[in-house]
Amino acid sequence: MAKRDYYEVLGVSKSASADEIKKAYRRLAMKHHPDRNKGDDGSEARFKEAKEAYEVLKNDDKRAAYDRFGHDGVRGAAGGAGGFSAEGFGDIFGDVFGDIFGGGRRGAGPQVFRGADLGYELKLDLEEAVTGDDVQIDVPTQVTCESCKGSGARKGSDPIQCTTCGGVGQVRMQQGFFSIQQTCPACKGAGTTIADPCTDCHGRGRVRKTRTLAVKVPPGVDDGDRIRLSGEGEAGRNGGPPGDLYVEIRVRPHRIFEREGSNLSCEVPVSIAAATLGGEVELPTLDGNVALKIPAGTQSGKVFRLRGKGVRTVRDPRVGDLFAQVAVETPVHLTAEQRELLEKFDASLRSGGEKHSPRAGGWLDTVKRFFERIG
Repeated sequence: MAKRDYYEVLGVSKSASADEIKKAYRRLAMKHHPDRNKGDDGSEARFKEAKEAYEVLKNDDKRAAYDRFGHDGVRGAAGGAGGFSAEGFGDIFGDVFGDIFGGGRRGAGPQVFRGADLGYELKLDLEEAVTGDDVQIDVPTQVTCESCKGSGARKGSDPIQCTTCGGVGQVRMQQGFFSIQQTCPACKGAGTTIADPCTDCHGRGRVRKTRTLAVKVPPGVDDGDRIRLSGEGEAGRNGGPPGDLYVEIRVRPHRIFEREGSNLSCEVPVSIAAATLGGEVELPTLDGNVALKIPAGTQSGKVFRLRGKGVRTVRDPRVGDLFAQVAVETPVHLTAEQRELLEKFDASLRSGGEKHSPRAGGWLDTVKRFFERIG
């Protein structure tokens, strides 16, 4: 029986790329492999046919000869194409999984490892966070060893190829039909081993060092914000790129202000006289002191809003507001004269009824009604 055209066997055109041919063969091999079709002679025959076609078309020289002379041009070239085994089936799975996970036996090389990302907690005063600053920080990290340039081998010597993985950094484990690829346990993916380690890094290719870095803190950063310094983390291994450094901002508690986004708040102590008669108090802001007018009869807890006296954030150029809450101070450590005057004053207020203390009168009425309901 005449052999079918190899392109027809794989179901591809004569102009198909090497990748298209490979994918077509994998699909047929997975479908018709005898290990998946026990006792099916037809599937075995189609598997052998596909394998023979692939062995020719995957090779550029054999494919050129086949395109010019047909089967006569490659007679005997695919002599072993009809053989199959569980190991071959494992190779098919290995190729498929290698493509999915970025591995693959063909073209594999030593694994490279990106350096670890690092974190650093930078403590700032509120004023520094609001205005921004240039800060120097000391960061302990792993850097490439200068003596061996990261190779891990003593100066004048070189790493040697790993005999376990043959220098590819990975080994293939056969488990039944499946072929599993994993990092070489001997060289940890490096593809090489160190016979004569560097005395400075002891073969690791990296050494611990404290680096001084300049951090530009943008104006308006807040507690919990992070600044990313690309490439300033730990050095990579086997030629891998370095990690990043994340600087996390921690704003120290302020003696006067509390911050919430772009707004500030503070408590303003006011004397009984100022709260009763009205007046002005000096109020601090981050831009300097301002005069806050206190109307007569101001109660403790009253909040005044000063627009534009807050801060900017890194995400919003608009300036927030300052909220000042009045705290009426109760006098302490009174002299006998002051106590006598205060008692006379209190008696005078009580003689005037609720007009001097409307909140107290209302509260007493509420208490009275409460006890009447439960009585």
